[in-house]
Amino acid sequence: MDLFYVLPHQLDLDRGRASIGGEEFHHLARVLRCREGDTVPVTDGAGLSAELVVESIGKSELQGSIRNPRRVPPPETRVSVAMSLLKAPQRFDFFLEKATELGIDRIIPIITQRTVSTPDLKKIDRKAERWRNIVHSAARQSRRYYLPELSTPCSFQEALQLEGYDLRLIAHESEEAFGPFEPAGQCVLFFIGPEGGFSEAEIAAAAQSGVRPVSFGASVLRAETAGVFAVALVRAALLGLPGARQL
Repeated sequence: MDLFYVLPHQLDLDRGRASIGGEEFHHLARVLRCREGDTVPVTDGAGLSAELVVESIGKSELQGSIRNPRRVPPPETRVSVAMSLLKAPQRFDFFLEKATELGIDRIIPIITQRTVSTPDLKKIDRKAERWRNIVHSAARQSRRYYLPELSTPCSFQEALQLEGYDLRLIAHESEEAFGPFEPAGQCVLFFIGPEGGFSEAEIAAAAQSGVRPVSFGASVLRAETAGVFAVALVRAALLGLPGARQL
C-alpha cells in the first residue's frame, strides 16, 4: 500500500491519534475504498513511520489511532536541483514527479535570463499548491518518509548564493566531460537551465561562485530530462555502496 501523509496539525503522538484529510483522504476513501478497522501506513514527511488504525470515516476526513511509531534516519546524501521554470507547465510537473520518486531532497524553481515562463504573483500560490500535490502524490507512491522541500521561485543569482552545499554543479552543453563524482555523504546542488539553456554570462557568474560546469553527454537533453538525470546520477552512484543509506 502507498504511504500516506499526516499534516502536523492532524497528528497527536502524545495521545496516539491522527486524522487524514485533503487529497490523501480522497485517495484512501474514494480510490482505495478504505474501511473502518483497516491499517494504513503513515508518515509526517519528517521521518515518522507509523500505522494508523482507521476508526471513523467522515465526508472529508478519517480518524484513527497511531501504532508502532518510530523515526527513520534521514539519507546521508542529499541532492537538490535548482531548475528554471519551463514554458510548458506539464514538463516542469514531470520533473517534480520523477525527481521526487528518485529521492530529491530540495526543489528550487529559478528564473534565468532565458526563462520564458515567469510566475504571476497573483497565481503563484495556486501554482505552488499544484506542485505540492504532485510531490505528495509521487512521495506517497514511492513510500518516502521525508518529503522534498519545495522552495519559492527565486532568481538565478539568488540561487547561486544558497549555502550549505558541498558540491555545486551546472549542466551546460559546451562542456565535454563530467569529471570525478563522489556524492556519498554530500549535499549536492545541480543547476538546470531553461529550454534555451543558460547564457554565457550566467555560466561565467556560476564559475565565479565556485559552481563547476559539467556535461550530461553528447546529446542535448530537454530541461526536465536533465533535472531527472541529475537526481538519478546521485542515486546510481550510491547503489552498491556498503552501509550507505539510499535516496
